[in-house]
Amino acid sequence: MDPFSQTILAWYAEYGRDLPWRRTRNPYAVWLSEIILQQTRIAQGTAYWERFMQRFPTVQDLADASEDEVLRLWEGLGYYSRARNLHAAAKQIMTMGAFPDTLEGIRSLKGVGDYTAAAIGSICFDLPAAVVDGNVYRVLARHFGLSTPVGTAEAKKEFTALAQRLLPEDRAGAFNQGMMDFGALQCTPQRPDCLSCPLQPTCNAFRTGRVDLLPVKKPATAVQERRFNYIYVRFQGQTAIRRRGPGDIWQGLYEPLVDTVMPGLTGHLIKSGVKHQLTHRLLIADFYLWEPAEKPELPEGYFWVKETELDQYAKPRLFVLLLEAL
Repeated sequence: MDPFSQTILAWYAEYGRDLPWRRTRNPYAVWLSEIILQQTRIAQGTAYWERFMQRFPTVQDLADASEDEVLRLWEGLGYYSRARNLHAAAKQIMTMGAFPDTLEGIRSLKGVGDYTAAAIGSICFDLPAAVVDGNVYRVLARHFGLSTPVGTAEAKKEFTALAQRLLPEDRAGAFNQGMMDFGALQCTPQRPDCLSCPLQPTCNAFRTGRVDLLPVKKPATAVQERRFNYIYVRFQGQTAIRRRGPGDIWQGLYEPLVDTVMPGLTGHLIKSGVKHQLTHRLLIADFYLWEPAEKPELPEGYFWVKETELDQYAKPRLFVLLLEAL
């Protein structure tokens, strides 16, 4: 076994995080954790994982649920395509008859890519597949002095090949989890603990003074602004909402009136310039309250709901902020 791999395994045995999904090899539980943590910090994701496991303890339970129910339970995590893919993949698994136990089979699930397939496969089925995520890129780039910009096809090929070469096939799951934890706890993006690092004697970045320069990142994508005017209609304890369709953000979530469906209508300004940051988009919204004297005719696609029943509908973050402002 490579000395690097031995060091990672020894460090993981002593310092690895005790996470609830690591106490099982149930592929459903591990898969659920991987999907939740794709764009979510562990501190926040753990509570969601526990709620999902309680509400949907098996793949069958998740597959049998409605999409609305899944989206409501997901509310607050963002990147809702993950929830829709999770629900669709659960149905795939039920069609297969069991959770797939090969890399090809796991990768065929909707929303599962190379990284997630390798994580599930190595942890649950002892498949010798190396994971490569942001943590792994950072550890490998610093230790081996690799300057290929991460996020490029060249880097994915180079780093995946290196990680696979270092992978101890008989301990693939432990090594993969060790690499992830080492990058998250020891070789952190800012202020890594180099003085106590067991890899320091052989670390290229430490030896050459490039810890803060590696890994190299490709130029960031420009952030685009998008503006909304949301109008909350209130009439006799009811409000108007619609479900957002496909082809845009927040597919399947519910939102209040937008000014484009009733031009000229604004109502009373509640709050302006409310910002919500997505990965490559900055959303800016103005919130209005409209309390008509007579019940208005709603635009196509909108329907009335009791204000007390809004919690039953999955909402994007901006709608939640509007409700908080009200």
